[in-house]
Amino acid sequence: MRFRRIRCFALSFLLLPLLGLGAYADSYLGSTLSSFAVLGGSAVTNTGATTITGNVGVYQGTSISGTSTITLTGSYYAGDATAGLAQTQLTTAFNTLLGLPVTTSLTGLDLGGMTLTAGVYSFSSSAQLTGALTLNAQGLNNQVFVIETGSTLTTASASSVLIINPGTNDAVYWVIGSSATLGSGTSFLGNILASTSITMNSGATDTCGSVLASTGLVSLDNNTISTGCAGAGGGKTTPEPGTLGLMGSGLAILAGIARRRMRI
Repeated sequence: MRFRRIRCFALSFLLLPLLGLGAYADSYLGSTLSSFAVLGGSAVTNTGATTITGNVGVYQGTSISGTSTITLTGSYYAGDATAGLAQTQLTTAFNTLLGLPVTTSLTGLDLGGMTLTAGVYSFSSSAQLTGALTLNAQGLNNQVFVIETGSTLTTASASSVLIINPGTNDAVYWVIGSSATLGSGTSFLGNILASTSITMNSGATDTCGSVLASTGLVSLDNNTISTGCAGAGGGKTTPEPGTLGLMGSGLAILAGIARRRMRI
């Protein structure tokens, strides 16, 4: 009986960090969708030298063109079950994010020059970014920024989105009612979820997020896109060092109990 009580305590201790993972800012993207840096609905096209870290896919369409000038760390999925599952998860993520309570309406304002803390920000129709948008995570973990538009998102040339004072596992999501267009040389950040299409003009980058279109085209032109950011922007769930330490301690306790039981 005493051994059973000790074992239950050790198992509970071991499970604490695993339960704690649920409290982190879990990615709203499903496990399959989160592996895609680019996902189109009708097609994905590319012009010029584009670098992509993550998978590239299309569904229900089957066309991915311009791959000869894409440097890809990942795989292509065209009209297959994997791309189809990713699109299903995109629909779920889009609707879930759209259903979050709005913190602040920014309708009629330009995002350029603003500094935002974590929250859900909305535009009743279109949104414009001219200049720099700063996202301040205030040094906190699991901060989630959601910017949603009723219709379009357009960035001017050489605009930028940057995050300051990031914590661990912060995340940025852009929920676009129709289409997103990133102007030439835009330095972007976060996951773009567009109900229709996404156009990245020459030299635009999104080095901390994914470019995901539900029904229409994703058009690329000499871009850099990466899901592999550390901490801020990608919405990846990663145990902190303290969590890993707790897991290790729990395993050590179980191992010690097992050895003691064998000696008995």
